[in-house]
Amino acid sequence: MAMDAMTLPVKTDAAAALLKAMGNERRLCILLHLAHGEKSVGEMEVLVGLSQSALSQHLAILRQEGLVRTRRQAQTIFYALKGDAPIEVLSLMRRLFPSRP
Repeated sequence: MAMDAMTLPVKTDAAAALLKAMGNERRLCILLHLAHGEKSVGEMEVLVGLSQSALSQHLAILRQEGLVRTRRQAQTIFYALKGDAPIEVLSLMRRLFPSRP
């Protein structure tokens, strides 16, 4: 017997917000880099190839959705993944969309 979407045990609004935040190629790239460990904003500028302004906008969205956390050390801000959700979704994406050799 099929379940209709309204009875599925999923917080669809939260899932949609997470997927929307991760659905941008630049933000996904940021998350993939952070999956390898904490990075400073300066490091991410180089890795992702964005200006500090553009990077900050993407990081703000990821922070707002609870996907990343920050840590300040003097004048430097470091970002890291927050919680299990981004790690689990990234892991699934790696299995579904493996990079080509």
